[in-house]
Amino acid sequence: MRAISTFLGATILGVAGLASAALAQDRPDQKAYLGLYKQLVETNTTLSSGSCTTAAAQIGARLKAAGYADQDITYFAVPDHPKDGGLVAVLKGSDATAKPILLLAHLDVVEAKRADWVRDPFTLIDEGGYYYGRGTVDDKAMAAVWADSMVRFKTEGYRPKRTIKLALTCGEETTFAFNGAEWLSKNKRELIDAEFALNEGGGGRYGPDGKPQLLALQVGEKAAQNYTFETTNPGGHSSQPVPDNAIYQLADALKAVQGYEFPVKFTETTRAFFGMAALGSPAPLRTAITALLANPQDTAADKIVSSDKMMHSTLRTTCVATIVNAGHAENALPQRATANVNCRIFPGETVEGTLAKLQELAGPAVKVTANAPIRPTAVPPALDPKVVGPVKAVAAKHFPGLPLLPLMSTGATDGVFLEAVGIPVYGVPGFFLDKDGNGMHGLNERMRKDSLYQGRDYLFDLVKAFAG
Repeated sequence: MRAISTFLGATILGVAGLASAALAQDRPDQKAYLGLYKQLVETNTTLSSGSCTTAAAQIGARLKAAGYADQDITYFAVPDHPKDGGLVAVLKGSDATAKPILLLAHLDVVEAKRADWVRDPFTLIDEGGYYYGRGTVDDKAMAAVWADSMVRFKTEGYRPKRTIKLALTCGEETTFAFNGAEWLSKNKRELIDAEFALNEGGGGRYGPDGKPQLLALQVGEKAAQNYTFETTNPGGHSSQPVPDNAIYQLADALKAVQGYEFPVKFTETTRAFFGMAALGSPAPLRTAITALLANPQDTAADKIVSSDKMMHSTLRTTCVATIVNAGHAENALPQRATANVNCRIFPGETVEGTLAKLQELAGPAVKVTANAPIRPTAVPPALDPKVVGPVKAVAAKHFPGLPLLPLMSTGATDGVFLEAVGIPVYGVPGFFLDKDGNGMHGLNERMRKDSLYQGRDYLFDLVKAFAG
């Protein structure tokens, strides 16, 4: 999951404000949700020592207790990854001709070392208006809301017009892990078939005054891909250096990547995003955005707009060196030098096309290869009024006066796997985060309590609005 950029609040600050109402948080249904959320956060689901399979079984037990039959719940795992399992649950709709909707969330979390945290990362701690713990935001808040909603639908006797499906998966946070969303897309496409899916990636932002500033609906994302740069050399004694040096060759290649800007491109979503951003931006940024929308080749406008790192990444494919390894002895010429270059590929561009450009930049002395796993090319979903309309309408009820922006994530989610098989995925808003991202992927991850319960109510009503 990725937080709303710091840019958004800066450019639209003052457009609207909404005091975050203090909730009693003592409704019986809220207490039931907190129990589910607490159990999920306190179940370790890291790749190194946790188990998504255990977490999925806990959710499944709650669904069964709510009245779901065995045939309504499908557990899945593969023999090589028994702890990386998940589940799919189905609430049948009354209209067999209406395509289902899919609620998607991942159960796995980023690693968390107890020695580095102020509090135990796998104990839900209520402190200072926040819930602390690994996964309190990413992505167990949403996973708990989706599971809780399915329980409430069943216990309340709600009969949706269209079928509602829930998919809780593992592997989103780690590139080389078994990925449940990918596995389902390739092996059980019919199980998760839906007109569209609701996922992480959207959200809201608090301003410096602690009040909500805006909401964002994620419509599309980049594809993440790693590449290896490698150069080799016979080496020799360091007392007799020669110009043909593996480290220098690699350094030259990385400097070439650093100096290259991929061309500016727009999707339907990013055009809408920049158009709205221009309205709230001061000059000269406003003028530059307008000029770039009219002419993506306007280098002067690009320079101004790209001075903001989030805008820069939203405009194009980006590639950056993240790991370097070289040499084998302090008194020897290097025989090998390698680097990892992490790219975030703009929708419509390909892994192979990006590889060709990187090889061109690196030159013949450096070999560039695309690392496994190779993810699908990002397919941006449409700004479909059937999706955007209910998101706006329900938001107006729960968060009156706040602007809603369409956003292409510069990060990546599991949505890319579903979109590859024809299921559009939208990152819905609901939860508001602080400017620092609330410690996601870092230390002392936390979720503001009032945001958690407000987001739960919003998402519950949103699913009902879609399901009919």
